[in-house]
Amino acid sequence: MTKSSPYFIRPETVSGFGFDWGQLTLTVGPEVNGAERFSGGIVDVAPGGGHARHNHPGAEEIILVMSGTGEQMVEDEDGNPVTQQVGAGCTIYVPESRFHSTLNTGDTPMQLFVVYSPAGPEQALRELPDFRLLPPGA
Repeated sequence: MTKSSPYFIRPETVSGFGFDWGQLTLTVGPEVNGAERFSGGIVDVAPGGGHARHNHPGAEEIILVMSGTGEQMVEDEDGNPVTQQVGAGCTIYVPESRFHSTLNTGDTPMQLFVVYSPAGPEQALRELPDFRLLPPGA
């Protein structure tokens, strides 16, 4: 049996945030393992699903596409939307407070790893109307 450690977090051991379009499972952050300067986790986006245009005031975000294909929008410095097709291996940088959105355009799930700096903007997702807390392993 492996002893629990705050340094090695498996997604199936923590609760997730469920939405109509998919889920976010935080695997690092203040409430997960005490990380103070950033938070992050795995995002699963269902085929045809995606999250609406939104921003994280005061926070930057990094998105790494682990699998699947989609369309990513990030606002430029003038507030104009810049959209590109993305796939496995692509890293997306979302500057502080910029609006962005993700859409899974493929026929398989799209999996992302996201990092927020500073930690915390993901907690606002709890206020969305389709939010539901998922038990570990769901």
